Amino acid sequence: MNFIIGKIGAVVTGIAVLAFAISMIIGLVAVDSLFASCLSSIFIAIGFVPFMCSLLTINKNDDIKAVGYSGIAFAVIYAVIIFLVYYAECTTVRLNASLSDEALSIISFGYTGSLFFNYDLLGYAFMSLSTFLMAFAVEPETKYDKIFKWMLWIHGAFFLPCILIPLFPVFTESTDSIIGTIILEFWCIYFIPVCILGFGYFKRKEKHINR
Repeated sequence: MNFIIGKIGAVVTGIAVLAFAISMIIGLVAVDSLFASCLSSIFIAIGFVPFMCSLLTINKNDDIKAVGYSGIAFAVIYAVIIFLVYYAECTTVRLNASLSDEALSIISFGYTGSLFFNYDLLGYAFMSLSTFLMAFAVEPETKYDKIFKWMLWIHGAFFLPCILIPLFPVFTESTDSIIGTIILEFWCIYFIPVCILGFGYFKRKEKHINR
């Protein structure tokens, strides 16, 4: 069951990241796609937690349990923050036309520098910290597993930018939105292979166990 949950988590996360990337591109060339972006981000979190939990449960080394549990805890914190931010955007913000610009500047993710925009970055900081720690739970048997492990570690580098950007505002209301879109597209291009490699990792581990 651990391998099945891991594979499902990797697939859901990967598809959601792809949907997020597509929605942002559509938003640049056609209609407003903020709702689609937020909805797909919710599913990234839904897939990410079982994805990370499965990495720990298939590892039999007790020496990494503390770091693994810490990674899972950070994954859960990430998911909670993301659910709050994007669910508010999909419901309260989207459906309440009477909200003032002042209110939106606080609770709308679409407003650069808003409280929820900063919460979103904080959430992804915890996601990055989670992947960095969970990389220690990966037991490489092939070169693809080694790449997967290193990509999880390297993804941890996003932690500092996500923490520091709200503290020392790099993006303001006057910042061209395409800059943020390019950065997010880069992240999507990076993380989709992580999900693909993760799926392959669970598949190979499952075959090894069933021999």
